[in-house]
Amino acid sequence: MPELAAIIARLEPELGALEGEPQPLDGGITNRNYKLRLGGEDLVLRICDHGAEVLGIDRSTEEIASRRAAAEGIAPPVVAFLADVPALVTRWLPGGDVALEEMRTPGVLAQVAGMLRRLHATPALPSAFAIFRLVEEQRALADGLPDSYERLLALAHRIEAAATGPEHVPVSCHNDLLTANFVRDGARVCIVDWEYAGMNDRYFDLGNLSVNNGFDAEHDRALLELYFGEPVTEARFASLQLFRIVSDFREAMWGAVQLRRSDLDFDYAAYANEHFTRLERAASDPRVEEWLAVAAAA
Repeated sequence: MPELAAIIARLEPELGALEGEPQPLDGGITNRNYKLRLGGEDLVLRICDHGAEVLGIDRSTEEIASRRAAAEGIAPPVVAFLADVPALVTRWLPGGDVALEEMRTPGVLAQVAGMLRRLHATPALPSAFAIFRLVEEQRALADGLPDSYERLLALAHRIEAAATGPEHVPVSCHNDLLTANFVRDGARVCIVDWEYAGMNDRYFDLGNLSVNNGFDAEHDRALLELYFGEPVTEARFASLQLFRIVSDFREAMWGAVQLRRSDLDFDYAAYANEHFTRLERAASDPRVEEWLAVAAAA
């Protein structure tokens, strides 16, 4: 691939000569990812998708967030960033993926809660991941939206109105806590792929983590207790449940937008349909009204 060869040629003077052939990595549904060895060190090269701003991505914020997270021991170190490509190079973590079942174990859950607490305490990032505006603006860019979109958007606005108070003040967030974005570095768990990083409600990260990793109510309460370091309040539990809904709205809209714009080999229609189905089921939960009232009263 000429583009890949040109990028590697730019990296070699700084990072060392290429050894062997770059290996494509599975799982990239926004970018193209490769494992490669430069100067005797195993690295990950991500060649970023162009025009990804419509997905809420800011590449300069991604670099800043990646470097800050690495300094906190949350993410692998960044070794190079080519802003014009754009492309990001990080160290390869040898410990492998974290399985979905592991994400719900007490040891991993405690590590992840601690990482999110440290992340959310880092300085403000230069751009916002304005989740409620994003799902509004993406309507004009999406294909295959269900008839329920307006009803779901109205619920999102109600959640936004209920999410007030100091715990909902925007903080530095990852915003994409899929199972695939957790990897091991020995016994330590790290978070990778910071392209959606930006200022957001901390409960988006918590709800995003929960719904994307199959947490039940018991896991949610354990996560909140570990994150805040004190017994769970019903207001915090309600906020997490509401942002599980917001997270699925984002995921569904992401798939619908990618369906129109991306040429990567991935079934975006199925992805969008899966998340719209889960979103509609969650939005129909009779407890939603109670969660809205409890969260708003906090």
